Amino acid sequence: MVTQQPLFTGFDPQGLLFLRDVRQNNSKEWFDENRSIYDNLLVKPFRSLVSELALPMLQIDDQFETRPAIGKTLSRIHRDTRFSRDKSLYRSNLWLTFKRSSKNWTDAPTYFFEFGPDWWRYGLGYYSASRETMNLFRENMLDNREHFLSITQPLLADFSLEGESYKRPLLKEPQELANWYNRKSFALIYDGKEPETLFDDQLPGLLQAGFERLAPLYHFLMEIETQKRRTTLN
Repeated sequence: MVTQQPLFTGFDPQGLLFLRDVRQNNSKEWFDENRSIYDNLLVKPFRSLVSELALPMLQIDDQFETRPAIGKTLSRIHRDTRFSRDKSLYRSNLWLTFKRSSKNWTDAPTYFFEFGPDWWRYGLGYYSASRETMNLFRENMLDNREHFLSITQPLLADFSLEGESYKRPLLKEPQELANWYNRKSFALIYDGKEPETLFDDQLPGLLQAGFERLAPLYHFLMEIETQKRRTTLN
């Protein structure tokens, strides 16, 4: 039975204060004492946000995982410290993702929305694209350069292209293609200018509009996933 989530009415400022305070009070004792704030003022509205976005996201890709659950679309606040120098137990940021269910999700295009105590952002990209994925991306971009630029150039007015580039460029010209071509992995990101947007019930509509603008790029990147599957089957 699917539980109906309440409508998203905005995050509570006290929830953002919790994320700020967890930086200085990163202990299990402090977290347990304040867990009700995390559960009620962060997790609950986050689930409502995912639920409101689920239908429009399924219209972009009907194979998206849209269940409003931690580990499905919502990040965990607990950190895995086994292989990290940073031994803090809890994160001071949270995020949601819309992606197809896959063991290798870091190498597939993913929509995301993320926020911390005094910032938020959203976008589309790879967490860590493989060399195979990026080589196919470069090949497709050059083979369909006019189509690719018609998709991406309008987006760069509002979204920034982020991701580590090779120190020695693989392509120098034209610059509008080289900026993408020379990345090891990438994401297009919109940085929120007003923190108070997080407290507004209009946030789902804002994210929906942004995600829909990014949809043509998402489908371009999914063509690469189709090519990878064909290669694997052959």
